Amino acid sequence: MPARILPDDPELNEAEGRQYPQQTSDRHMAARNYLNLDTAILLAILFIAIVFRFHKITLPLVDGFSWREISTAMMADNFRERSWNIFFPEVSWTGPGPSYQGREFQIVSYLTALLYQLFGWHDWFGRVVAAFFGVVTVFSLHRLTALCWDEMHAHAAALAYALMPAAVMIDSSFLPDPAMLALVTLGVWLFAKYWAGGSGWLLPLATVSFSLGVLSKPPGIAAGAVIFYLMVCWILENKRRQAAWVFLSGLLSLAIIGAYFSWAIYLARSYPPFHMAGSGGYIWDYGVWAYVRDRFYVNSLWNTSVLWFYGYPFLGLLAIGLWMPPKPAEDRKQRILSAIPSVWLAAATVLYLAAAGEITSNVWNLHIFHVPIAIFCGHGALLLATLSSKIVPAPAVALRSVCIVAVTLVWSTFPLVRTMKKPIAMKGKLLGEELARLAQPGDLVVAIAPEVGDPVAVYYSRARGWIFPPGGGDTEWSKFVADDTTAIAQLEELRAQGADLFGVTKNAIDKQDRLFVEHHGGVIDYLDRTAIKLTDSDDLLIYRITRP
Repeated sequence: MPARILPDDPELNEAEGRQYPQQTSDRHMAARNYLNLDTAILLAILFIAIVFRFHKITLPLVDGFSWREISTAMMADNFRERSWNIFFPEVSWTGPGPSYQGREFQIVSYLTALLYQLFGWHDWFGRVVAAFFGVVTVFSLHRLTALCWDEMHAHAAALAYALMPAAVMIDSSFLPDPAMLALVTLGVWLFAKYWAGGSGWLLPLATVSFSLGVLSKPPGIAAGAVIFYLMVCWILENKRRQAAWVFLSGLLSLAIIGAYFSWAIYLARSYPPFHMAGSGGYIWDYGVWAYVRDRFYVNSLWNTSVLWFYGYPFLGLLAIGLWMPPKPAEDRKQRILSAIPSVWLAAATVLYLAAAGEITSNVWNLHIFHVPIAIFCGHGALLLATLSSKIVPAPAVALRSVCIVAVTLVWSTFPLVRTMKKPIAMKGKLLGEELARLAQPGDLVVAIAPEVGDPVAVYYSRARGWIFPPGGGDTEWSKFVADDTTAIAQLEELRAQGADLFGVTKNAIDKQDRLFVEHHGGVIDYLDRTAIKLTDSDDLLIYRITRP
């Protein structure tokens, strides 16, 4: 029988000396492979996000968001053509100008103007800038989710955001909202890293990023609830010095944001048409009981969610993710971080309750919801994929994951994005291009697009002018006036201000479903008598306005 080797036997010590380095090396190799796999998955998700956001990137500004996109595009034009002063955003649909308006801090339009300066004018450059910010959101969302929960949830959340119809549409639209969400998400992630023990430099970087995000669009302020929540947690832990620095940074951020929007309000009150973007539709405008009577516009929100933004597959994943949240972590710090998606969603919900009228009228404002929605959708997808599977990489899990992605693509992403990108304002663009062909240098145009109030025809005329009825301020410009006499008086006032061309698409309809050519037949008769008809096609009607 062989002799037993004692623990202090030299042969055993020599064997252990050979074995332990090998085991350590194997563990390090496995860790590197795991990190490389996570990085590869993140890069693949970023690639998917780029593909979906840059698909049809050259589409003219004629989709479902045309109205708001055109105003942003006009501000980019005027930065390049009239003044580079970013504090004086100006549109071109209220006459010869200046037509300064109270607007968000113009990050997207200003960057687009710089692209115009470098490469010439292309109407789709604004979409490129927005798509860039959309990809930043995917990355920041991934890293924030990994910090809050884990890498697997980060992959699922980022992929959910990359494929979500609402995110795809907004992130490829010439709007300020993509910059808002990208910058506040980046700011929240950087701050969460700082709170979790990261470098002190993360706090000022987070403050700058978050502040720029809220300046880009005020709904971004909702994400500040996450920063406030983490600061309170520090106070409760008696880490008052760290909390004091966060508090001072927050005050500085709020002071800058308040100063800018005070300036925007001053600008709106000082220059015709005295228009402040996003200035109506809040609970204090309509009253609490009006909101209650309209059920906080839940019907409108549901229709937008089902028919445009998410579809049933994403709503189902969201419901599952909310109904069965992840189990609380044992570590206290990780437990605090894991609540970030819920805090963000709760704050966005409070914002909605206060601004439901404005948000449901301008649905891109829902973008602030899309980070927590993507996180919970990703969690719901993981729950379905790993159902009854003890081993995560099991073939059944992979197959279920592929099926979930396929269902969301077929029943949500593809059909809903196609619906939102339908070129509903194309005839307005054609009207603008025809006005551009007929206009003389310096001419001012009056244009009525298919959706009354949409300045798309003025934009594509490459001239300045007016929508009709004239808009801005508290004036209702999305519906026609009641009678021809009032409309003619409005037209005469524009003639006195220098209007040279009048154009209308024959399918122009107001929010009360009244066709211009039917409702204002008397205006057309008046123009036949007092102006020169230049175009009368199946789609367009254009006159040159003569002087008395």
